[in-house]
Amino acid sequence: MIMFGNGVVVTRDAQRPLINGGAVAVGDDGLISALGPTQKLRREYPGAHFVDARGGLIMPGLINLHHHAYYTLARGLTPRPGAGKGLPALLEGRWWRLDRAMNLEDVYHGAAAAFLECVRSGVTTVFDHHASYGAVTGSLSEISRAADELGLRACLCYEVSDREGESKCRAAIQENVDFIREASRRGDGMRCGMMGMHAGFTLSDRTLEACMEALPATSGCHIHVAECLEDTTHSLQTYGKSVVRRLRERGVLGRKTLAAHCIHLNWEDVQILRETDTAVIHCPRSNMCNAAGAADVTEYSRARVGLGLGTDGEAADMLGELAAASALCRHSSQNPDAGFEELPRALFTSNAAFANRFFETPLGVLKPGAAGDVIVLDYRPPTPLTAENLDLHLLAAAGTARVSTTAAAGKLLMEYGVLLCADEEKLLDGARKQAADLWRRVNA
Repeated sequence: MIMFGNGVVVTRDAQRPLINGGAVAVGDDGLISALGPTQKLRREYPGAHFVDARGGLIMPGLINLHHHAYYTLARGLTPRPGAGKGLPALLEGRWWRLDRAMNLEDVYHGAAAAFLECVRSGVTTVFDHHASYGAVTGSLSEISRAADELGLRACLCYEVSDREGESKCRAAIQENVDFIREASRRGDGMRCGMMGMHAGFTLSDRTLEACMEALPATSGCHIHVAECLEDTTHSLQTYGKSVVRRLRERGVLGRKTLAAHCIHLNWEDVQILRETDTAVIHCPRSNMCNAAGAADVTEYSRARVGLGLGTDGEAADMLGELAAASALCRHSSQNPDAGFEELPRALFTSNAAFANRFFETPLGVLKPGAAGDVIVLDYRPPTPLTAENLDLHLLAAAGTARVSTTAAAGKLLMEYGVLLCADEEKLLDGARKQAADLWRRVNA
C-alpha cells in the first residue's frame, strides 16, 4: 500500500472536492482504498509506504487525449528548406518524411522517451496516435511495450492514410485491428486500442468504408478533423460537403470517437458533433506552432459539445497545455474572461469522462474504487485556495509548479523527482543514439 499525505487533496469529486491536510491511500490492487485526514489514515494503515506531499497538491493523474509519441525523436531535427507554407506542406516536408524512415527500434525508443516525459509531467493515461510507414506491422506492440516499462495506461492506434499506397493502407487498418484484439486479451485495464485515421484529405471513401468494416464494435475512431483550412476546402471541392458531414455519413463519428483539432468548422458541423456525442480534442500549442488557427472553444461550450485537451505530440505537460489553451482562447476571442470555466473543465473533467469511455476503472478522480493514479504537484499557494478558485490557481501555477511524484495503478513511477520506473540516463542515451540514426535515414 502507498499513502500520499500532508497535502491538499484535490479529489475532483463533487461530494468532497478538497481535503486540507489530507491523505490518499492506494491498495495493492491498484485502486484507491481511502481518503481522509493524514493522521487518521496513518493510524489506520501504519504499514503503508508514505509519500509526503509537503503541503503541495495531491491530485488525480493527468490524461492526454491526443499525443504523437513518435514526434519525440524529431526534436531538434532541422526542417528541409523549401517545404512551403501550410500544414499539408509541413506534413510532407517533415512528418511524413520522418514516419517513412522509421523502423521498429525508432518506434520503441521514441515512445519510451515520450512516456518518460509523461511520468515527469504527471500524465498517467495517454491516447497515442501513431504513424511509422517504414514499419507498420508490430509498431503498436512496441509502443505498448514502452508504456508497460514506464508504467502508463495507454490507448493506442495507428494512423490509416492513403498517402503511402493501398498495400500500406491495408496494413495500417490490420495493425489497428490486431492491436485492439491484443489489448482486449490483456484484461488488466491498462491498455486499449482504437481505429486511427489521419484526416479526410488523405482518406478516400473506400478507405473510410474499409476502416469501419474492420472496426470491432467495442472500439472507436481517433482522427484529425478540420485541423487546417486545406482539409475543409478539399472536402467541399471533392465531396461537396464538409469534413464533419462526410465523416458522419460514413459512420465515423460517435460516442467512441476522438476528433482532434476541429478548427475550421461551421455551425452545422458543431451541431453534428453534439448530436453524435463525438469528443473534440483541443491541441492549442500545436495549432499555434503549425499556424493552423484557433478552435472556438467558447462556441463548443455554447453548443454543449464535449471538449477535451491533448498535446498533439508537441509536449507531455498537460498543465502547460491548459495554460496555452487559456492564453490562446483569450487572445483569439479578444475577451480576457474567455475560457476560464471551459478549459479547466476540459482537462480535469471531460478528459476523464472521455477516457472512461474506453477504460472501465474510474479515472481522473480520487475516491474509493477509482484508479490509483495519483500525482503530487509542488504548489503551495501564496493566497487562499478553495474549491471555488482551485482552477484559477492551477492556471497560474502551470509552467512553474513541478510534479514531484507520479503513481499509476498503485505503482510509484516517480518519487520526490526521482524516476523509479526506468533507468533515465540509459533510456535517454538510447533515444539519442536512435534519433541520430533515424535522422541520417530521414536526410539520406
